[in-house]
Amino acid sequence: MEEELEKIKNVDNFTLIAGPCVIESEDNVMLIAKKMKEITEKLKINYYFKASFDKANRTSIKSYRGPGIERGLEILKKVKDEIGLKITTDIHEPWQAEKVAKVVDMIQIPAFLCRQTDLLVAAAKTNKLVNVKKAQFLAPWDMKNVVEKLEDSGNKNILLCERGSCFGYNNLVVDMTGLIEMKKLGYPVVFDATHSVQKPGGKGNATSGNREYVEYLAKAAVAMGINTLFMEVHPDPDNALSDGPNMVKLDNMEDLLCKLLKIKNALKY
Repeated sequence: MEEELEKIKNVDNFTLIAGPCVIESEDNVMLIAKKMKEITEKLKINYYFKASFDKANRTSIKSYRGPGIERGLEILKKVKDEIGLKITTDIHEPWQAEKVAKVVDMIQIPAFLCRQTDLLVAAAKTNKLVNVKKAQFLAPWDMKNVVEKLEDSGNKNILLCERGSCFGYNNLVVDMTGLIEMKKLGYPVVFDATHSVQKPGGKGNATSGNREYVEYLAKAAVAMGINTLFMEVHPDPDNALSDGPNMVKLDNMEDLLCKLLKIKNALKY
């Protein structure tokens, strides 16, 4: 894992964490994974496929959550074994960490759970890469406490992810200076370009968002010196079962990534 972290920290590399918000079906996941592998290999991007087996924090109890951990991990393992991609998914309870670690290369901690000590300790003890999303209500410098929990548990394979901050009701805003503040903690910073355009609960019984702004925020983050991005992607976002309003259409991903790489290469950071 130390080698993987060094690859992500290397400013000459561009790392992408991307995939559908939730596992909708095996066919959907395999389609996205195959296309994303094709794109990222062509562009020489260090890539991790992401999909959730359970969305435990949906707005409504009637919202689709996913296939569950057993079937979800079966599908993610198929992506890993048959397509040859590195995998990440999120966990919500400490007991899930050990089980998930048998399949994934990186464990993701959801923003709302980034202060949950037992969850962080369990993730750390797997010795996998741990990508922690900063809560919408936390200041960037408050992530030092998250870092200390992981380090104290014996894991320094840490990534810190910005995904927007609460700005009134049903709205998020991104403070780009926060990316620099989190960098001061000594670990790679990831910018989540799709969740940052969410409008939490904006539809009353579901989250809304504005994918139109994903490209602009992603460009700004790359211009700030961030070389690791997180994006959710789907062949048909308008009919996705979760987070559709803020996801990037699969057909648009290559063009978007080319634009971001041009900015990175022009700045030569």
